[in-house]
Amino acid sequence: MQKLLKPVALSLLTVISLQTKADILSNVQAKGTLNCGVSTGLVGFSSTDSAGKWKGLDVDMCRAVAAATLGDANKVKFVPLTNKERFIALQSGEIDLLSRNTTWTITRDASMGMNFAGVNYYDGQGFMVNKSLGITSAKELDGATFCLKAGTTTELTLADYFRSNHMNYKIAISDTAAQAIKGFATGRCDALTSDQSQLYALKTTLKNPSSAIILKDVISKEPLGPVVRQGDDKWFNIVKWSLNVMISAEEMGITSKNVDKAFKNPEASRLLGRSGKLHDYLGLDKKWSYNIISQVGNYAQSFDRNVGKDTPLNISRGLNALWTQGGILYSPPFR
Repeated sequence: MQKLLKPVALSLLTVISLQTKADILSNVQAKGTLNCGVSTGLVGFSSTDSAGKWKGLDVDMCRAVAAATLGDANKVKFVPLTNKERFIALQSGEIDLLSRNTTWTITRDASMGMNFAGVNYYDGQGFMVNKSLGITSAKELDGATFCLKAGTTTELTLADYFRSNHMNYKIAISDTAAQAIKGFATGRCDALTSDQSQLYALKTTLKNPSSAIILKDVISKEPLGPVVRQGDDKWFNIVKWSLNVMISAEEMGITSKNVDKAFKNPEASRLLGRSGKLHDYLGLDKKWSYNIISQVGNYAQSFDRNVGKDTPLNISRGLNALWTQGGILYSPPFR
């Protein structure tokens, strides 16, 4: 028996040894750029503008990590990925970080060699239908055909919902969001189902956005956030606390416009690297968090310019408001 066990033990030791040697920070700093996986195009989260510049809530997460580790939020190579490609790209090392409206689940967290570094958008699965149908509730969609994307949690959640409500349905699967909304627009399906944030984004691409409505029904919890490979705790902490910098900065009233002012709050002083040695714990420059705030902004600034009420998406903060303002957005303390 001992002879049979030894190869297994050695194999495990080899895996642990390889994981211990992983140093993504050093690799990123050596090449001078962060490879960040994003969507193939989702307005408000990760898409390109008319000048070809990447913008969005998830894009800002990439830029925040680049600012923290390289001192420059623009040193990012954006890698557009479909739902099917995203996890393989992360696991293989093609990208250093995945910031692509990805739902945190136990399966993904515990069986796929990945770590979720937090939640940058609390979401839930919903439905979009043509206003002309006169439908006001998902319970009226018995027998409907749904457009949805492959490789997401959407299909499983839809199955659970219809099974629990003793309803029937059909699906029309697409590889990308663009294909799914095209299917909806051309009548391939009766309804489009996805995370509500995606529905708001896709609705803006319709020829006549006012012809469709997003139902109030939310049938799941979809915590979306940045993902890293397992095996490098330092990198995991860097990404996690880069997100927390943006959230904490909003909590403390620190923005890209006033970041150079003096703040009496001791935690704000630690956050900005003016006292203490929090940066040492992450192996970063003393200005790592200052660089995030000054170059990318706090969470509110990112939300408002990408998906907020002054954008075509017109999304209210809702659950994504600070815990002090009726939401559940919350950062652990900087101490």
